[in-house]
Amino acid sequence: MNEKLREVAQVFFKLGCFAFGGPAAHIAMMEDEIIEKRKWMTRDYFLDLIGTTNLIPGPNSTEMTMHCGYERAGKPGLFVAGIAFILPATIITALLAYLYVRYGELPKVEPFIYGIKPAVLAIIASAILKLGKKAVKSTELVVIGILVLSVSLLGVNEIVALLSAGVLGTVYFYLKSKTNSNLSIISPFFLLLGINSSIVKISTVKLFLIFLKVGAILYGSGYVLFAYLDAELVTRGLLTRSELIDAIAIGQFTPGPVLSTSTFIGYQLSGFSGALVATAGIFLPSFLFVLLLNPYIPRMRNSQILRYFLDSVNVAAVAVMLAVLFVMAKETLIEWQSITIAVIAAYITFKTKITTIWTIVIGALLGYALLTLF
Repeated sequence: MNEKLREVAQVFFKLGCFAFGGPAAHIAMMEDEIIEKRKWMTRDYFLDLIGTTNLIPGPNSTEMTMHCGYERAGKPGLFVAGIAFILPATIITALLAYLYVRYGELPKVEPFIYGIKPAVLAIIASAILKLGKKAVKSTELVVIGILVLSVSLLGVNEIVALLSAGVLGTVYFYLKSKTNSNLSIISPFFLLLGINSSIVKISTVKLFLIFLKVGAILYGSGYVLFAYLDAELVTRGLLTRSELIDAIAIGQFTPGPVLSTSTFIGYQLSGFSGALVATAGIFLPSFLFVLLLNPYIPRMRNSQILRYFLDSVNVAAVAVMLAVLFVMAKETLIEWQSITIAVIAAYITFKTKITTIWTIVIGALLGYALLTLF
């Protein structure tokens, strides 16, 4: 393995071990590791990657690791980054699935997760501030960002908001420029999968196809994943709803992508082989989407129309992160303990040079201490 690939593997394996808090937090930690510390690319280009990743199916933060790996070490870097980021969550989830199947309950980790959540808020806020400075290039983009923030808080689907912002911004800036240019239109091709829905008994092949389908069409949060898996597994009698809820919970409180839920469910249904094929199935489309999309991103900047679209989507993506931060803060900062941890994490993030990973660790320990002592 060459030096760049080794560096990619180390960075994303470390992130995979400590990336709690969902896609917004994961991307914030990547921004710190890749832009601040290692300067693998410009913040403008990092924003372009965020914007385009939000428009394709699959787990956004996992696909961002693949894009970053591609930029650092080419196509091998894409696969090394993605696998390194996914692997820790997969191993942890598989172990928890074994304990769950054997003993029927999950380990008590709530105090640690309690402390991680407010710490993550400070990390996301820092990333929004840095990315927002780059994304906001004009008064018009500020207006687009405010509109997206408003509709996101009102519950409008984030993909609808992002696409609408892209179209609105493109039309406005094109009319404003009144410039005729030769346009190279890039049409992304999306994978459409059809799977026989009459599954009588599960097999590793059918399990793989179920999760391949979900990975190819999944947009949104863990709640959307819950809806898809409920339709694919619970309604067919392959899994009870309480088992699915436990599986989603595992994905939420383990580091890395929430799609590691697939490992847990796969193990429940077909043991180790089921865990393996379910994990491979749900993440495979993301590798393919990024592999196809990444080479076109620099070309998109060369087209005036697509540049307008990217600028608008990028500011919209920052606005969506801000909406996520607002909702998370509203749900998290409800007791003095969580507020205390958030304030300490904010001080660490904005006033010291301590890395985001240590901020997560400190938050977890504070959560355990405050809940145990008080």
